[in-house]
Amino acid sequence: MELSDNLKPVEALVGTWEGTGVGVYSTITTFEYREEITFTNIGKPFLHYIQRTWNTEGAPMHTETGYLRVPGNGTIEFILALPTGQTELLEGTIEDTGAGFHMELTGKVQNSSTAKHIDATERTFTLDADHLRSTMGMAAVGVPMENHLTAEYTRKDS
Repeated sequence: MELSDNLKPVEALVGTWEGTGVGVYSTITTFEYREEITFTNIGKPFLHYIQRTWNTEGAPMHTETGYLRVPGNGTIEFILALPTGQTELLEGTIEDTGAGFHMELTGKVQNSSTAKHIDATERTFTLDADHLRSTMGMAAVGVPMENHLTAEYTRKDS
């Protein structure tokens, strides 16, 4: 299936990535996890995204799904739905680094009435050839923005 022209800056993301990460936050105990993320070209001007996370013993921890959009002029949008009762609308920039790219996104969060309250998020993705790194910052439950997740991935398939 042909990739929409607007997605050429993120074409290298298409496929499945596996990796490990570390979670920290001032209100929780630090933890390690395994993660798989998939970006799928469905022939539309966006990529479908799905993420799944397991603890080090293999028990499911988290999942989220959404869409990555590249409207142009170095801008990027990431729209996510989380089963914990939030939606994230992240907007930011993408910069070509020669060997890949760097994306920085700032998110607005909508919380359901029963969800833990998250005020805002920040995410980064850096691709360097077949090595992908991501971070997620979060302002939640009365705590100002601080780092929450850091992960590194390698390509599983494309």
